[in-house]
Amino acid sequence: MRDRLAHVYWIGGGSGAGKSTIAARLADRYDLRVYPTDDVMGDHARRGEPESSPYLQRFAAMDMDERWVNRSPETMLDTFHWYRGEGFTHIVEDLLAVPAERGVVAEGFRLLPEFVAPLLAEPRRGVWLLPTPAFRRAAFESRYGLWQIAGRTSDPERALRNLLERDRMFTERLDARATSLGLPVIRVDSAMTEDKLADLVATSFRL
Repeated sequence: MRDRLAHVYWIGGGSGAGKSTIAARLADRYDLRVYPTDDVMGDHARRGEPESSPYLQRFAAMDMDERWVNRSPETMLDTFHWYRGEGFTHIVEDLLAVPAERGVVAEGFRLLPEFVAPLLAEPRRGVWLLPTPAFRRAAFESRYGLWQIAGRTSDPERALRNLLERDRMFTERLDARATSLGLPVIRVDSAMTEDKLADLVATSFRL
């Protein structure tokens, strides 16, 4: 499997860290394909069998308040299906179907270190971007991402707090797991320009 995916570069990380932007820049600079895992979440959810995606089934049955208002951020983190690795096998299936004569940048928060690590021919083929809480909130407010979710609940302010706290803990978990596996991480804050971040990721990949 490592040999069959040797043409893939993996960019994981916390929400709002700039994964999609950096993947697009690297693809343009180095003539790579981009595989955005966020774009295929709906397809992967439909492809999942109920017995292999129990957390997804429970999440799908909840209303917006049950998802984002009535549960603690800790519970939201521990039970979110994509954070549990559900659907990761579909990511691998998709990548195996892409012709290998050209490099591919796979990007998205679903690329969990513990699932990606066994697929890496060498650790430098993956990198995880870890945004600070302030950077993450600014990124989401600039594109209204979290408010599109929180605004559909009965208590948008509480839902937003829960989402931001859940994502903060998710980023900390990514940091701990990637570090324990000896995988590269890059911390992203407001002082980091897109050009600088793209250069750091390219250097990590040794492009």
